[in-house]
Amino acid sequence: MYHWVEDKDFLKRAYSDCAGLVNQLVQEAKKYDIDSSMKVVGSMGRNMVTQNASEPIDFDFNLLVRNAEDFKSGKELKESIRKAFNTVLKRNGKPDCEDSKSALTTKKMRFLQGNKTAFSIDVCIVKQNAFGFHRLIHEKTGMVYWDEWRWNLAPNTQKLFEKEIELKANPKNWNAVRKAYIEKKNMYLQRGDHDHPSFICYIEAVNEVYAALNTQEVKISNQISAYRV
Repeated sequence: MYHWVEDKDFLKRAYSDCAGLVNQLVQEAKKYDIDSSMKVVGSMGRNMVTQNASEPIDFDFNLLVRNAEDFKSGKELKESIRKAFNTVLKRNGKPDCEDSKSALTTKKMRFLQGNKTAFSIDVCIVKQNAFGFHRLIHEKTGMVYWDEWRWNLAPNTQKLFEKEIELKANPKNWNAVRKAYIEKKNMYLQRGDHDHPSFICYIEAVNEVYAALNTQEVKISNQISAYRV
């Protein structure tokens, strides 16, 4: 089951290393004419890093590609980013990343001193438009010729960050988001559901708490209006 990671010193050090590599990726990707920026998915930046039992920790990042439409295919875009990331990893003495379904994943890393918990980086390639965030998905068939690269819209993400800012203004509301987030991660873990990564769980948690609060406010407003009448 998932639990919160409490070792703040370890988290700060591990996140710093991971963010440094992803920031280098942003710069290296420019050599492939990729205009991008790094976005933290919902873990370190929001005090929401989780660990499943004693398993390795994944630090999730979105690589927001602003000129995704300039590439003729999702395959070309992901391959270019994969090559750029491998260049960065090699420069830092690390092995190549793996091309998973919805991310580029590094090999496990760990510190030689202090907390020995293994950790890795998942870089999800995303684009944004008026409908929200779209993740680049690589559907593997076992034969590359038949593989498919497609953009998958993450539902209800049009005003995700605006909702986040509003919820974080009240610690009680943000604790409700954290509670919903870890409950969803554990729910999908128990179901063996691998189609709900951290970012999707985070989206669902934010929208669920935001909707519940708005419903509560509407009820209170209606009650006040009825009392005044």
